[in-house]
Amino acid sequence: MATKRAINHGPERDGNLGESLRRLRKERGMTLVEAGEKSGMPMSTISKIENNKMSLSYDKLLRICNALDVDISELFSGAPAAEKAAAPAPGGRRSINRRGTGYAIDTPNYSHLYPAADLLNKRSVPIIAEIHSRSLAEFGELIRHPGEEFAIVLEGTVDLYTDLYAPARLETGDSIYFDSGMAHAYVAVGEGTCRVLSVCTSDEPNTEVDYAALLEQPAAPPEAAAPVAPVSASPSASAPTKPAVKKARKQVSR
Repeated sequence: MATKRAINHGPERDGNLGESLRRLRKERGMTLVEAGEKSGMPMSTISKIENNKMSLSYDKLLRICNALDVDISELFSGAPAAEKAAAPAPGGRRSINRRGTGYAIDTPNYSHLYPAADLLNKRSVPIIAEIHSRSLAEFGELIRHPGEEFAIVLEGTVDLYTDLYAPARLETGDSIYFDSGMAHAYVAVGEGTCRVLSVCTSDEPNTEVDYAALLEQPAAPPEAAAPVAPVSASPSASAPTKPAVKKARKQVSR
């Protein structure tokens, strides 16, 4: 099914996100303090989100959804909570988004557009991101979230920083698939527009929210990755450091 709002209008902004969060929290009889404790975020942050004074990155969206035990699409919709949908049986469901439509959230580092925001219990979450940060120092702390991630550069040049690999430089049309449990950051190169299509995956519906509590683990400080020069994406550039390789070989030999 296609969402009429997604087809007939431009991007849905995140203005109703705070209202949805407040309603879902109160439906569960949860205080701001309790919501903060369950999500691993300060109570003041939850309050700012509810009052639309702060936008959410994808990793923080997962933490909120985990705390409230809701699907991301329910948080986006602003509709009254319904009975939680079971995992969809094969039935040919679909969602059509016209160019430039979806659920839009702006953060200092990214402008995120979420297509197919109307579908619950997705096994993957597609995100079209315009990258704002032009340096790792400007980006700040790297982020991480459970699952795996595929990204392809739609426009511009991007450096992908992680806490385990040397930075990879990706040109338009280049792609990468990686473990998004690694701390990571997309940084735009040059002055032009940089856009990436990212697809965040999970093994089962809702596992991205079930394991979101792991996001409380601190990421590697950005200063540690900054001195390393970006390298072009290639099979040789994707080899982990020697200790990681030895560990992998040891596990295989058992």
